[in-house]
Amino acid sequence: MSTNRIKKFRPFTIVCVLAALFAVTPLVSGQVSTTQAPARTSSIQSIPNGSKLKFKGVVIGQEADTFTIRDRNRTDYHVAINDRTSIKTHGGFLRSGKKYPASELLRGLIVEVEGKGDQQGRLQAEKIRFNESDMRAAITSDTRVTPVEENQQRMAGQMDELYAVAAEARREVTAVNERVTSLDDYDVQETVSVTFRTNSAVLSPEAKAQLDSLALKANEARGYVIEVAGHTDSTGSETKNFRLSRQRADAVVQYLAVQHKIPQRRFVSPMGFGKTESVAENTTAAGRQQNRRVEVKMLFNRGLTQSTQTKPAP
Repeated sequence: MSTNRIKKFRPFTIVCVLAALFAVTPLVSGQVSTTQAPARTSSIQSIPNGSKLKFKGVVIGQEADTFTIRDRNRTDYHVAINDRTSIKTHGGFLRSGKKYPASELLRGLIVEVEGKGDQQGRLQAEKIRFNESDMRAAITSDTRVTPVEENQQRMAGQMDELYAVAAEARREVTAVNERVTSLDDYDVQETVSVTFRTNSAVLSPEAKAQLDSLALKANEARGYVIEVAGHTDSTGSETKNFRLSRQRADAVVQYLAVQHKIPQRRFVSPMGFGKTESVAENTTAAGRQQNRRVEVKMLFNRGLTQSTQTKPAP
């Protein structure tokens, strides 16, 4: 064959060789992926022996009684489960939660883990808690993803990242649900105790000054209520003391509402406890003075507080 004919067919030969290589490449990569999984980019965090740890993360792997759980900082932990590990859902009847076996901890499930480190650097789990809604989501994810994994093992290294991304999205939804649930929960932020003279429900100048300070904080706050409880010493009859303690509580509410324009909806129904909740002995004048009091508590709504403090995960 002449040199010109060789030059003429050379481009065609090169194209055929490249096509054959591209056809063989998927078969080779498929065989390699079944024998060697892609390298993990995250590292396993070792836990010192005896150290207590509590964190929240997503289950990304399971081997016998050991699970791999990744927290929101992309740090992985080996968590060991034994017969004493308590595995339950949050809440439920009487807040006892529903028990689950370890085999139900599916990948993609967001869990809260509490335990101690062992000699192998694992966390020996004492408590594992999760939401029922996250369990349903994990079951749905596992049902859809497992057949795909069985047919495409070469993509196993990417599945963990997909689970983590899905868990991040569910975590945001869970955070919103928790804030809504916490709308009925309150935390005490400010407490003021004002005292009264014997058989009197009139606020003293010192008591008004204390309430003025509380009102300044209330006018700048959101998501709060004010709880007012009146008390007396042991002087007088029980019926009189209950009436007097309620009058003292009403006097505090009236002062805050009229003088500082705090809306009535901010007040929990004032209560008079009479002499039933003494904080000091009634055998001395100083003790009786401490008992002639009204306790004012400023309670902040936990759900609204979380909504202003919680920042989105990166």
